Amino acid sequence: MRFGTFVFSISHDPQQDHQVIENTLREVELAEAIGLDAVWLTEHHFDGAVAYADPVVFGAAVAMRTRRVRIGFAVVEMALHHPVRLAVQTALLDNLSRGRLIVGTGRGSAYNEFEYIGFGTTMDEGRRMMAEAEEVMVKAWTGEDVRHEGRYWNLSFPRLRPPPFQKPHPPLVRACIGEESMLDMAKIGRPVLLGVQPIETLRQRLQRYRDTMLGTSFDADAVEKALDDTWAQRALYVADSNDEAQEVASGALKRYRHHLDESRRRYNPGGLPPRKPGAPPNPNEMVEHVFLAGTPKRIAEQVAALREIGVRNLLLNVNMGQMPPGQVERSMKLFGEKVLPMFRA
Repeated sequence: MRFGTFVFSISHDPQQDHQVIENTLREVELAEAIGLDAVWLTEHHFDGAVAYADPVVFGAAVAMRTRRVRIGFAVVEMALHHPVRLAVQTALLDNLSRGRLIVGTGRGSAYNEFEYIGFGTTMDEGRRMMAEAEEVMVKAWTGEDVRHEGRYWNLSFPRLRPPPFQKPHPPLVRACIGEESMLDMAKIGRPVLLGVQPIETLRQRLQRYRDTMLGTSFDADAVEKALDDTWAQRALYVADSNDEAQEVASGALKRYRHHLDESRRRYNPGGLPPRKPGAPPNPNEMVEHVFLAGTPKRIAEQVAALREIGVRNLLLNVNMGQMPPGQVERSMKLFGEKVLPMFRA
């Protein structure tokens, strides 16, 4: 299995953004030092949900601070970027990192309408633009005498400079919240980033992804390659006792949910989206689904259970809800020393 850190660095206080960013860079360096395979950066604006806000700019800092880990986006919000500008920036970042970039794309938050308004667009418009934006970006990465005439962009240019380091271009993955969007990616053979789901739901979705690819004329090797590049998400906290880990995880999840919900309540035109009557609890609000939490032995058991249902790569939020830096460091080191070696054979 491969493991990456999901760098979702909440900052509750604007005056602390700079310090949180510094702490996050140290967290990234530690991720490489303990043997993680990837660093996954995300994008959120205006509310401190992610202190560094821009994964492309922050990714350049990560490229300079590391030598080995892959640098992924989970995700870059396509609706907030011109696709040619994004192609230029990611091609440069791919060169700066010497081919370590993975471009994870997504519509962005399903709930943060205020982010789209801040960039002069809407969530619905972002959804409609998505496919064409990706098409333009791939053309820019790979083409010469590029021309595009579409619904949203009409453009032409000789070629992209610098071209991407990876050929034909950095790997593309798509973040998928719902099963339908995941199956759309399976039909084109695109690897996916899967959010927090109960383990049985995750098992079913991975099987449906496999079946859909096989039913869309992809051969077994192509299916294996796509699954090998697919990542599932969990949060992580490793401690000396299960009780301590559960207590820390519960507090972290509460702070995380409060920050996101309060931002949506304050900044969305319609406030916090209401829960549908009779809807079951969201897995993202339940510690048992969100976290791998416990002693190294317990964490290893939880990881093994995920491996058993077909998860090959875990994207781990090691600092949910702005934990104290010392707490994060100890948890990460315990994971690197006690858990990671069990899954390297």
